[in-house]
Amino acid sequence: MISGRRDVVIVGAGHNALVAACYLARAGFDVEVIERDSVVGGAVSTVERWPGVRVDRGSSIHVMVRHTDLMADLELAKFGLEYDDVDPWAVWPHRDGAIRLATNLDDSCHSIASVCGEAEAEAYRSFIETWTPRTRWFLGAGRRPPTVWNLARSAVGLARHERGHLAALPQSFLEPAESAIARTFADHRMRALVGWWAAQSGPPPHAVGTAPIAGSMAMFHLRPPGRPRGGSGKLSEALAARFASYGGKLRTDDGATRITSDSGSGCAVVTSAGDRIPSRMVLAGCHVVETARLLGDEKARRSVRVGDGLGMVLRLLCDDLPRYPVAADGTHTAMQFLVDSPAQIRAAYGDFLRGEPAADPPLIVMTPSATDRSLAPQGRHVVTVWAQWHPRQLRQGDWDQRRDQVADTVVGGVERWAPGFTGSIIDRFVQTPLDLERELGLLSGNVMHVESELDALFALRPLPGWSGYRTPHPGIYICGASTHPGGGVWGASGRAAADVVIHDLRQKRR
Repeated sequence: MISGRRDVVIVGAGHNALVAACYLARAGFDVEVIERDSVVGGAVSTVERWPGVRVDRGSSIHVMVRHTDLMADLELAKFGLEYDDVDPWAVWPHRDGAIRLATNLDDSCHSIASVCGEAEAEAYRSFIETWTPRTRWFLGAGRRPPTVWNLARSAVGLARHERGHLAALPQSFLEPAESAIARTFADHRMRALVGWWAAQSGPPPHAVGTAPIAGSMAMFHLRPPGRPRGGSGKLSEALAARFASYGGKLRTDDGATRITSDSGSGCAVVTSAGDRIPSRMVLAGCHVVETARLLGDEKARRSVRVGDGLGMVLRLLCDDLPRYPVAADGTHTAMQFLVDSPAQIRAAYGDFLRGEPAADPPLIVMTPSATDRSLAPQGRHVVTVWAQWHPRQLRQGDWDQRRDQVADTVVGGVERWAPGFTGSIIDRFVQTPLDLERELGLLSGNVMHVESELDALFALRPLPGWSGYRTPHPGIYICGASTHPGGGVWGASGRAAADVVIHDLRQKRR
């Protein structure tokens, strides 16, 4: 069946695609979103995994979106979106003493000093103060298409602030995080804590260009991250409701099977139900490799560097929270960083390179039900454990064979920090790289879609010729984690892509 011609058809209902849909519909365009899943939001969604228990499918804590005006501009509170601050944002519950990192820098430094000494506390303060203006620059650059002009405009303010240090600035951005951290901190505990954060975009801390990821800890001291009340998916649900209020159409359980592009007759999307939806333009919010496949562009599909996975997730139903022998105020509000040393991080990455899951993975534990009792019944808790690194392609066996064995290793890692934790587990839902690929379309289990290294950032993301949200195919645009500024819950890609599409649609009307 051929549907009526739309101005824009959006493929996929991830949070970036929904952001774009809202802005396009608000601008007066006829927009339809099609989604293969029954749930909107992609990796920013929440489902009932066990009776009465709501569990996030992907992200749980929202960081970058809190540094935008998206919620206020789209008035998402009217559609049920409410954030709880995650402050403290990180706790390191080590037996030597717990380090508590709060949004207030003074409080964080006081906690560091109590465990590692005044010198390390002052080193952390200096590190954050150095990287705060640079992080502001990154956040600003991420909100606009990665053109030379936009990047230069964003850099002007940074250059003013770094006056006198401009010659060293390129080196600071290209330096491995491991080197910057070792130069800044003498205590192996601080090196481990900061280094584990530096690994969260995928590249290991010893990779070139990862120092800015370590420095991005500064954004937690500008504003606390947030956790949507009711689960991460509340953001996507609010965006879908806002889109509907603008008159947009959203269909679920009916994904795209083909995208056609013709400079003369326009574009069209063919769905799994057999519908053909003609449109002036198509905005693909799905994985860029999937977009290339739908277009029949084999060259682009083969050229994208997806990598071989990143990590895995355990979603645990427990009758208690992890109980650490040494904790801090707000431990179960925060991300709990379970990492021993920089050597542990390096060893985990070495296992990954050999095609093996990390034998002793560093972990991040999140306990959302500790602050949001709507997620689970009384006496029950949701505990999420993120582990790195875990390759999609295993040297021996496959993930269906090894899922439980590797999950036991991850649980054992938590047990080592919180004795007795294993006995609190009632049930578990394991998301290996293969499971992330199957359920969420995250190819190779890479939660960032494509590698987040220097050859796939800014105007090179995801490919030269496919950056800036336009593609070589007439009328076909892209957004999402595959595009600038990359992964994470931000919405910046969707908003910037909408601006580009709106500009081009209006140009065509002239």
